Amino acid sequence: MTRPDNTTGDQDSGLEDFGYKESLDRSIGKFASFAAGVSYISILTGTFQLFYFGFGTAGPAYLWSWPLVFLGQLSVALCFMELAAKYPIAGSVYNWAKTLGSRVVGWSAGWLMLTASIVTLSAVVLALQLNLPRLWSGFQIVGDGTGEHDFATNAVILGTVMIGFTTVVNALGVRLMAMINSAGVFIELIAAVLIAIILAANATRGPQVFFSTHGYGAGESGGYLGAFLVATLASGYVMYGFDTASSLGEETVEPRRTAPKAILRAILASFVIGGAILVFAVMAAPDLDDPKIGASDGSLQYIVEQVMWGPLGTIFLICIVIAVTVCSLAVHTAAIRLTFAMARDNALPFGERLARVHPKTRTPVVPAVTIGVVAALILVVNIGQPHIFTVLTSIAIIMIYLAYLMVTGPMLKRRLRGQWPPRDLKEGGYFTMGRWGLPVNIVAVVWGIGMAVNLAWPREAVYGEPWYNTWGAFVYIGVILGLGLLWYLTTGRHHIGTLTSHSVAAAPAAPQSEPIDKELAR
Repeated sequence: MTRPDNTTGDQDSGLEDFGYKESLDRSIGKFASFAAGVSYISILTGTFQLFYFGFGTAGPAYLWSWPLVFLGQLSVALCFMELAAKYPIAGSVYNWAKTLGSRVVGWSAGWLMLTASIVTLSAVVLALQLNLPRLWSGFQIVGDGTGEHDFATNAVILGTVMIGFTTVVNALGVRLMAMINSAGVFIELIAAVLIAIILAANATRGPQVFFSTHGYGAGESGGYLGAFLVATLASGYVMYGFDTASSLGEETVEPRRTAPKAILRAILASFVIGGAILVFAVMAAPDLDDPKIGASDGSLQYIVEQVMWGPLGTIFLICIVIAVTVCSLAVHTAAIRLTFAMARDNALPFGERLARVHPKTRTPVVPAVTIGVVAALILVVNIGQPHIFTVLTSIAIIMIYLAYLMVTGPMLKRRLRGQWPPRDLKEGGYFTMGRWGLPVNIVAVVWGIGMAVNLAWPREAVYGEPWYNTWGAFVYIGVILGLGLLWYLTTGRHHIGTLTSHSVAAAPAAPQSEPIDKELAR
């Protein structure tokens, strides 16, 4: 139930700006909101899954990309914090882009974010194959792991089981999801801190290791800079998803105050703890020339297993599995909220069904099941074409960065026109960047463009061959966005508008940018 805001006289949920009635279960507290952002970023999932790529491409000095990506993503997060302070609403990126830009910009951002989220869910669950068979050989259900398709097929089986789990949990309600997610994040944070401490205690070399190229990039086009830019992808693939805290805003208590803080705490915690693990892992590795460190079947897990003693390494591998679990849960949850948000605007096919909220669990069950089924079907691609799946995963990250740009770009335009931030943020004591807003927003846009170009750059080292994989960012994103816009322009735009079942009686039929323009400029 929304709480009246004594400062501004407006409701604290932000729903009144869109004409939506409250239909979801508002029960998420401060820690659960923070946990949602942390679990999506997932320190132990992303760092352990992608360390081999960064290290194998540019060596120890690739870790300089970690603070670089953090600063860039922090500028985006600060922009999102202002938006969350005003509009803490489900499907945040979609609704923000629609409000700041236009209906087609919002729809495009939502479509890119939705398709990317489903592919990301499929990618995250594949990390189970990197960890579960290390714990017990019985988890290698298909073959012994040495066959041509043993690894990929087994990854699909384990991943499908995980997707089934996240589907059931999300269908049963946000309270159960928040409880499992919060417990998992609590374990993940403690484990991550302990891993960093133990690695630091076993360091065999000093920080000077990060100030040498160690021969990486020699003889290659672009030298070490070229190798570093490729390795930056390993950090860029990890530090996103902090907007999840706001996407759960309709289910959060005092969301306009809680969501911005949750976004900031999530990205700060991930940067500090994740960075500590990466730094001390390099300093503690017994042999940096060991080729397994830069291989997918070795990576950061290999270093941890070498450094930890007795059953301790096994315990921490269990914690990594827990981290993968809550990360999968958070990604699935965020995709459900985005589907629900677009569906209640009738901005997706079968909008009425996808926007239906179960009367008992107060959660969108149909999107939970639909996303789970689609993500599981995508996993099948991994069996015969694992490299194609790697390409699709990389492209999903690019689409998320593009969706973020569709928010920060229109926001900058509004700011330059003097239409942002709204007065009620400062007057109500909500988060606002004040005079720092313009420079931070500019950095966010420049960073987003630069990172999108770097991620999409046609490199055989990343995307492989043939040409349609090398140029995959342009080919596949063009196809995905093109098909979506084809539906939007031919069918969708003619009937988009808030569904009667989700509209406040006195509100307009559909949220338009023009009435909000007047509010922003008042």
